[in-house]
Amino acid sequence: MQLFKLKTTVHSFDHFGEFAKAFELGANDLVITQSFLYEPFMKALNLPCVFIMQEKYGMGEPSDEMMNAMLHDLKGKEYNRVIAIGGGTVIDISKLFVLKDLENVVDAFERKLPLIKSKELIILPTTCGTGSEVTNISIAEIKSKHTKMGLADDAIVADHAVLIPELIAGLPMRFFAASAIDALIHAVEAYVSPKSNEYTRMFSREAIVMIMNVFSAIAARGAEERLKYLREMAVASNMAGVAFGNAGVGAVHALSYPLGGNYHVPHGESNYQFFTEVFKKYFAKNPKGLIQEVNGILADSMGCPVRDVYEELDNLLGALMEKKPLRAYGMKEEEVRGFAENVLVTQQRLLQNNYVPLSVDEIEEIYRNLY
Repeated sequence: MQLFKLKTTVHSFDHFGEFAKAFELGANDLVITQSFLYEPFMKALNLPCVFIMQEKYGMGEPSDEMMNAMLHDLKGKEYNRVIAIGGGTVIDISKLFVLKDLENVVDAFERKLPLIKSKELIILPTTCGTGSEVTNISIAEIKSKHTKMGLADDAIVADHAVLIPELIAGLPMRFFAASAIDALIHAVEAYVSPKSNEYTRMFSREAIVMIMNVFSAIAARGAEERLKYLREMAVASNMAGVAFGNAGVGAVHALSYPLGGNYHVPHGESNYQFFTEVFKKYFAKNPKGLIQEVNGILADSMGCPVRDVYEELDNLLGALMEKKPLRAYGMKEEEVRGFAENVLVTQQRLLQNNYVPLSVDEIEEIYRNLY
């Protein structure tokens, strides 16, 4: 039985220029990024790479339309390495671009194409939440089929993950909070997953403690306090990614997908809405297992009794980002049952990582409690 793997080499630099020099960026490199990152960090270096700006092809989360348009524009260009510099959208896109003979990304997501890695992949995350730089997962909206799909395969794992705190510095507080809360959710969900073990829980535990300490500092001293902890958040997010890359995430992510897919709520914000409500349901069904341990870690981090952990966690996270009722995003009450049924049918990849099984009625109850 496999306990743990990490195929990616993790690096850290203080500044982007140090990375560019160490990795000898050149004409055979494809850099997928965004203009607001290119201008301050890359432009002055006059790098001879092939650059592609993601926002030229659409805003929001990745889609098959976006990626296929990029592939079309890159036809005939030669490159040996793919370098992703951005958040979750850029990273998820870039993972597909290392595959051999890729012309339509839907073929990869549907596994109609042999998944053979033909290029080296280097990922520089610019948020502190996805952890995607060390996972084998890419998720995209497949507009041609009106659904979201995930691809999990070691062919799209990064060869190198590079943590550079200055790339996170310009992240507005709202986006910092959403991505950082997402990182916390990765660590907590991975901790209670049936696939967790001593190795994954070590990474989860360290990530939880680091993130909670940063959250407490921000709640006490204000949003600008986050700028003192950029390296800690980059490392903690990476550790959470290592944990969930091995142990998986569960119902929080599964229940959030309809909110993101139907109402285009950003991934981290969508997960945040379901976090404590899902764990309250878990705890009600089985309070004695790993959830008892992770609740203790969270309570210790906040200095509160374990019995108050979810209330205090909501208070702490609420100091970083408002938690809204689902109806505020446009969700309709008559959709609740359909969302619950859809999750149970389409998200088994995630639901198998639940701390305890959830029935369709229990999933519906969570939606209704948050509606």
